[in-house]
Amino acid sequence: MTDQVYKTDALIAQDIDAYLDLHQNKTLLRFITCGSVDDGKSTLIGRLLYDSKMIFEDQLTQLESDSKRMGTQGQDIDFALLVDGLAAEREQGITIDVAYRFFATEKRKFIVADTPGHEQYTRNMVTGASTAELAVILIDARKGVLTQTRRHSYLVRLLGIKNIVLAVNKMDLVGYDQATYDQIVADYTEFAASIGITDFNAIPISGFKGDNITAPSDNTPWYDGVSLMAHLETVELDQSADQAADFRMPVQWVNRPNLDFRGFSGKIVSGQVAAGDDVRILPSGKTTQVDRIVTMDGDLQRAVAGQSVTLTLRDEVDCSRGQIVTAANSPLEVADQFEATVIWMDDAAMIPGRAYYLKIGAQTVSATVAQPKYQVNVNTLEHTAVKTLALNAIGVATVTTDRAIPFAAYADNRELGGFILIDKMTNATVGAGLIHFALRRAQNIHWQDTDITRDHHANLKNQTPAVVWMTGLSGSGKSTIANAVERKLARMNRHTFLLDGDNVRHGLNKDLGFTDADRIENIRRVGEVAKLMTDAGLIVITAFISPFRSERDMVRNMVADGEFIEVFIDTPLSVAEQRDVKGLYAKARSGQLKNFTGIDSPYEPPQGPEIHIDTTTLSVEAAADLIAARIIDRD
Repeated sequence: MTDQVYKTDALIAQDIDAYLDLHQNKTLLRFITCGSVDDGKSTLIGRLLYDSKMIFEDQLTQLESDSKRMGTQGQDIDFALLVDGLAAEREQGITIDVAYRFFATEKRKFIVADTPGHEQYTRNMVTGASTAELAVILIDARKGVLTQTRRHSYLVRLLGIKNIVLAVNKMDLVGYDQATYDQIVADYTEFAASIGITDFNAIPISGFKGDNITAPSDNTPWYDGVSLMAHLETVELDQSADQAADFRMPVQWVNRPNLDFRGFSGKIVSGQVAAGDDVRILPSGKTTQVDRIVTMDGDLQRAVAGQSVTLTLRDEVDCSRGQIVTAANSPLEVADQFEATVIWMDDAAMIPGRAYYLKIGAQTVSATVAQPKYQVNVNTLEHTAVKTLALNAIGVATVTTDRAIPFAAYADNRELGGFILIDKMTNATVGAGLIHFALRRAQNIHWQDTDITRDHHANLKNQTPAVVWMTGLSGSGKSTIANAVERKLARMNRHTFLLDGDNVRHGLNKDLGFTDADRIENIRRVGEVAKLMTDAGLIVITAFISPFRSERDMVRNMVADGEFIEVFIDTPLSVAEQRDVKGLYAKARSGQLKNFTGIDSPYEPPQGPEIHIDTTTLSVEAAADLIAARIIDRD
């Protein structure tokens, strides 16, 4: 072990308080190791852990025991056993996700993210890089710059990591040849410049042999730079820029342990704040002053970027989780439509127009992603036209949220400009995004209030507006039952309008096909029309297959609470095929009709509809009576 380790052990034995104080005041560097498969990431991390002696005591004891049992004591066997342990973790799938490891030296503390090199797990590399301040990009000296090297480098630049180390690994396997190293550095320099990386540190290393890891190696006399560890210990972290920026703190938690205390807790992501400062709450725009800055160790007069604090405010302003406290004289932009880079991370391709949850900071909203403007080819950097984004694809698209949110461009603030997309059905993270800027539409178009309200329209008609959304397979009887319901309501002097799937496709949606994306856009447009009709006080009856739950929920969220009545017209596929009035099932079975629901396109039945109609037991008239009665009972 190194002299550093003995000095640390001695300090722990002599003065534990001094050691803890020294350790507490060290700066923390978060970094990521990335590159192609088998470039030696786990071996490098094992070397860093071993040489810094920051592995668990039970691991050290086991290593010593195994060394004695195998009849060998010394660094090589201990290190080999440690690396074997890391390799075993990879075989068990642990670093198919992201493995975070902590170690420390006398000068600095480190958290390293070990991410897989496989292309299909690029999403995991994005996860690790999202919080990193430095990236170690490994290249196998025998293979040179590969596709995944380019992909990871592009993502590193895209995610705003400015400190980059090019670690040319396995130099021992090429005889520490300088010409090989120089050629790799030259190739990488050319590619890096094409994606905007103009500054990086190149180091020739052998993770397994230890060359240039913690000390300069005699095997590379032609290299006059520092070791990797020396660079990690001394690289400057530009925290001053964050502290000099305008004050921003997303509210993570409203802290109210008693009636006399109401605090707003969060991490300051930029700038600084002092007691007495004027602040603004976004998106409401309300202003107030900071009363106290509370921490576990007592009140502070001033707090800066990177600190987690609780603010108390002088006025009882509305402030909740997800909102952002900013400097009063320099608020963030607030918008509901953005241009953003989207990194798709799900096995299933993105469906333009589908509603996803968008999580930015501590706030979660509903959002849709339009058809990409283009996709980036990470090898050629060419912008290619695409209709969607597949797994690991990187593209630029318009993102629209269901309400205005405060934000910053990702280039200015990673915390307030980065977001993730979450599937509403599975709660799986399916994408990550980086906001470029708000679109002018979001800033120039504002809601115009009118004097005659939706309540006035409804009162004139003496009814409660509703969207009666009938969903089911083709041939289930939706249109027939919807027509019968409207007849019954008309006889009761109710003001209605029927939107039928086929009829709408003759006009409003005549430009749409039957792909998943077109089906989603079809339902979105119908939902918007139905919403306008409820604003006019009407009872809207619809008959659409609407196969996806997420889109039915999207329409439910468009209208007022209690106004969406989902009616599942439940007909077995075999029965619907027997009816097949339009001959569509026969065409689908023969392959003449593609993307037909129930045959080669899925139908997701409602899980909790307001009304469930079993057409195998109820007649059309009985079903219509049940639905009409439910609508009338609401008045």
